[in-house]
Amino acid sequence: MDTLVQVLVSGASIGSIYALIALGIVLLYRTTRILNFAHGDIGVAATFIAYTLITSSGLPFRVSFLLALLAAAVIGMVIYLFLVRPAKNQSELGLLILTLGLALFLGGLDALVFGTDNKVIPPLVQHRLITVGGASFSIVTVVTALVGVVLMVALWVLMRFTRLGLAMRAVAEREDVAQALGIPVRTVLTATWAAAAMLACAAALLFAPSALLHPAMMLDPLSKGFIAAVIGGMNSLPGAVLGGYILGVLELVVGIYVSLEFMASFAFLAVILVLILRPHGILGKPEIKRV
Repeated sequence: MDTLVQVLVSGASIGSIYALIALGIVLLYRTTRILNFAHGDIGVAATFIAYTLITSSGLPFRVSFLLALLAAAVIGMVIYLFLVRPAKNQSELGLLILTLGLALFLGGLDALVFGTDNKVIPPLVQHRLITVGGASFSIVTVVTALVGVVLMVALWVLMRFTRLGLAMRAVAEREDVAQALGIPVRTVLTATWAAAAMLACAAALLFAPSALLHPAMMLDPLSKGFIAAVIGGMNSLPGAVLGGYILGVLELVVGIYVSLEFMASFAFLAVILVLILRPHGILGKPEIKRV
């Protein structure tokens, strides 16, 4: 039982990071049909901004965290307005290649400006062990999981109870109909890119203290985020959250009870099984092409 508690808490911590990444991927995909391969690099760029604020300005990490989220929102809006929107008439493959090029550009820019050496980012709270029954785990692990949950609830509130969220859902269903109804589609899509960038930034900021900050830091979490999105369903935001937590917990179980070496490739086996048994994901729905 103690081991189970540790596995669930630690799995929820890394699962929160996977879920935040998957949420950003799914949010963009269901609204714009764009698979954003630059998602992780946007988060890394904003995290470097937080690192600069901490080291150069002496700001506390919590303040830098909030400012980096705002910076990520601006980065997302700029990418949409000056890169994605002018190329909106491109094919889905063309837009996918565009995001790949953007990922390479951002990675190279980070390396040029900040270097490729590992940099230390402090956690939100000081490292300290807490014990529940016979289970011991770091307070950082618990806080990471809780912050992830808070951000996911904030996104749910935005999507469920605000006019902007309603507009996002309308645009995701039918952009042409939403525009005919007078919904400002350009503003909604700009806000969607900003929200997705903030999710990427939050995931990177939570991951950086344990992984050390460098330009390629989010390469593995991004791949796991895509897998979590596929497991949960590429058109389902709750599915993205579920997929992230399932993947985080199962990875840890495999690492403890099977093999650490197999842990790295388990996620890809899981997504293969999902694609065979339930191609649209656990909570996803088969897409109906409208003509």
